[in-house]
Amino acid sequence: MAKANRKTIDITFTLLGAAVTVMLLIAGCLGAYAYHFATSQVHDQLAAQQVYFPEKGSPALDPQEFPGLQQYAGQLVDNGPKAKAYADEFIAVHLDHIADGKTYAQVSAEAMQDPTNAKLQQQKQTLFQGETLRGLLLGSGYAYWTFGMIAGYAAIAAFVGAAVMAILVVLGWRQIKRK
Repeated sequence: MAKANRKTIDITFTLLGAAVTVMLLIAGCLGAYAYHFATSQVHDQLAAQQVYFPEKGSPALDPQEFPGLQQYAGQLVDNGPKAKAYADEFIAVHLDHIADGKTYAQVSAEAMQDPTNAKLQQQKQTLFQGETLRGLLLGSGYAYWTFGMIAGYAAIAAFVGAAVMAILVVLGWRQIKRK
C-alpha cells in the first residue's frame, strides 16, 4: 500500500513539474516578446526623430562640459541608454543655462507675474519645450526600454527555470518507471 501511495505522489509531482515547465516556457515566450516589442518600438520611434549627438570635436560637445557624452559623439539617439544620456547630460545642461538653473515651473510663475517681460516669456517657452523633450526621452525612451530589458532578463530566467524543471520531470519519470 505504501508503494502505491509513493508512486501516486511521484506521478502527481512529476505531472505538476511538467505543468510548471509549460508555464515557464509560456512566461519565457511572453517575456521575450515583450523585450522585442519594447526595445524595437523605442528604437524605431527614436530613430524616426533623427536626433543625433553633436559630432566629436564640435563646440556643442565640449569634453569639459559633456565628458559622459563623448562616447556617443555623432551617433543617432536610438535606444534607452542614449535617450537617457541625451536627456540628462545634454538637454538638462542646456536648460540649466537658460534661466540660471530655474525650472519651467519657476520661470512660468515669474512670467505670470510679469506678462510683458519678453525675456521671461522666451525663457518660459524654451524651458517648456526642453523639459517636454527631456521628459519624453526619459519616459518613452529610457523607461520603456528599461521595461523591455527587464522583460528580456525575466524571459531568460523563465527559460532557465523551464530547462531545470524539464530535467527534473525527466528524472521523475525515470524514477517512476524504475519502481
